[in-house]
Amino acid sequence: MTPEQVLAIPPKILNQKQREAYFAQGFLILERIIPTDIIERMRETTDEMIDRSRRVAKSDAVWDIEPDHRPERPRLRRLSSPCDHHPEYWNYVSKSLLGDIVADLVGPDVKFHHSKLNFKASGGGQEVKWHQDIQFWPHTNYSPLTVGTYMYDCDMDMGPVGFVPGSHKGPLYNQYDKSDRWIGCLNEEDSKRVDVSKSVYAAGPAGTITIHNCRTLHASAVNRSHRERPLFLCTFASADAFAYTGNPLQSKYDQFLIRGRRARWSHVDPEPCLVPPDWSGGYTSIFALQQREEGKSPPARAYMG
Repeated sequence: MTPEQVLAIPPKILNQKQREAYFAQGFLILERIIPTDIIERMRETTDEMIDRSRRVAKSDAVWDIEPDHRPERPRLRRLSSPCDHHPEYWNYVSKSLLGDIVADLVGPDVKFHHSKLNFKASGGGQEVKWHQDIQFWPHTNYSPLTVGTYMYDCDMDMGPVGFVPGSHKGPLYNQYDKSDRWIGCLNEEDSKRVDVSKSVYAAGPAGTITIHNCRTLHASAVNRSHRERPLFLCTFASADAFAYTGNPLQSKYDQFLIRGRRARWSHVDPEPCLVPPDWSGGYTSIFALQQREEGKSPPARAYMG
């Protein structure tokens, strides 16, 4: 669906001004919109997952750990596809008001693509450099969006997500480097040209959600506080948006219909999109890619579907 078509449908949760702001700016920040009881269950679930991570010695397809991760002091970068590893996460995605909020922005027919839990460990949890999402998993249109949920209060010292207003209406950037290796962020040349001085950072209390379009430039700084900043992230799309490359974060819930009905017709945006590497050889996380850790940044090669 086009933004005009979406805006013509009466909203369920958001007001019209909020919806118009999302389409104009490419992001939306909704403070304290998730009820406290849901946030408390998410915290308990995440504590349980952190406890499981004590047995993890090295990063893999599920866990991405900091170099100084230890059983007695877990330091995590990411839990990939958390909805696959604990039912409480999937309950939140599929049964809360989240689906209705997304429907107010992509249309009544909503499907799930993937989830991740970025921890941003205290005292130096790594930054996420400026990037756009859609080049990781191109779709036939640009409706996909990502919702981030803060389980705890997040202030500016904790590395909140920052967005460049209106950048979703600008160019799609090349996220390969000069050696034709995928780096998952703006390359050196584009970084010098992009003005991020007017970025908006989504600090906020527990229960706040951030929503950003798949084209919106966004990043987050190092966590310089003494508190961990877990951010639960889920990507959704309009049912008429179809991925045409593999999902780097594979999930048993990929393409699951969260709201509405399945599309009989695809909506195809004519603007082309950069194609990522072939992810079939494995994928750890954006942290590993952007830090160019050995063996975790795949070279460009023909995508085999």
